[in-house]
Amino acid sequence: MPELPGKPLNSASADWRLTALRSAVTEVERAAALIREHAVGKLIHHVDTFDDSLVFSGFTHQEFAREITGRMVEDAARYGKCFYIQLQGSGRIPVLHFGMTGALQVRDNHVRHDCFRQTRFLSSATTAPDTWPPRFVKFILYIQDGSSAVGFTEIAFSDARRLGRIRLVGSPLNEPPISELGFDPVLSMPSLEDFHASLCKRTCPIKSLLLDQAFSAGVGNYLADEILYQARVHPEQRCGTLDRDQVIALHHHVADVCRIAVQANADDSKYPEYWLFQHRWRKGKNAKTVMKLPSGEPATIKWITVGGRTSAYVPEVQKLPSSRGNVLNSTAV
Repeated sequence: MPELPGKPLNSASADWRLTALRSAVTEVERAAALIREHAVGKLIHHVDTFDDSLVFSGFTHQEFAREITGRMVEDAARYGKCFYIQLQGSGRIPVLHFGMTGALQVRDNHVRHDCFRQTRFLSSATTAPDTWPPRFVKFILYIQDGSSAVGFTEIAFSDARRLGRIRLVGSPLNEPPISELGFDPVLSMPSLEDFHASLCKRTCPIKSLLLDQAFSAGVGNYLADEILYQARVHPEQRCGTLDRDQVIALHHHVADVCRIAVQANADDSKYPEYWLFQHRWRKGKNAKTVMKLPSGEPATIKWITVGGRTSAYVPEVQKLPSSRGNVLNSTAV
């Protein structure tokens, strides 16, 4: 695999990197883990909510507070880019989607824990660690462990761009939005045969399909690029033109890349050094990359727009077949 030594990022690259990570399945998994760590087996004593008719989907913020107050937290789980908080008793279950800038933060004994751990990449949409409540907060849960101890663990959900959604449902896995999602690469990766059959009947570019949450739930833009780089598949290649070896490589790396990302627990410093991720953020006239191919020769990172999303790829190893079906009207960046 190529050598990918890291270098410091400029502030613009860091902000884009932060936004990409915040919208990824990795942070959602970290959020569910924080709920399990700080709230499972404990009581939601009360809830502070803040009016936002866009983020609270289909009900008011006061209804949300009334629905979950006084209930015990049983578990928290993720599917795709959504996570839900399983509660005891009758009533609906919260299902949350972060969007681009949503974040879950925990204040425990005056120490703040973020679901997004890489605080060295703070942007204007991120609250400083010593600020509470966080900016753009939508709700704060006050968690009591049932003992006689004074005080609560506070869990806040914030969203600067208001692209996240808070929903209440009766059965999270059997109702929208989760019921409308495709397979989760970590939780429910299909067999190679089913994966192959699903790909072969599509005519869209493979990058567009990987980003379609109705196909693969949880794969975001940078993970899709990483999957394609590791599989040595060009992002513009049409699904119906993929050969058997490419399908096998994609099947392996869809699962493997997402598994590695989730196991890193939202800490991108733990990502492998051979990943494209380590270099994809350096754009612009003055940007320099030291990425190398396995042969030791310099690698080139190029950017194109596929399906409306910027795509990073390495043309030396990701070649677009010359078949007529792969001619696209994509835009070079």
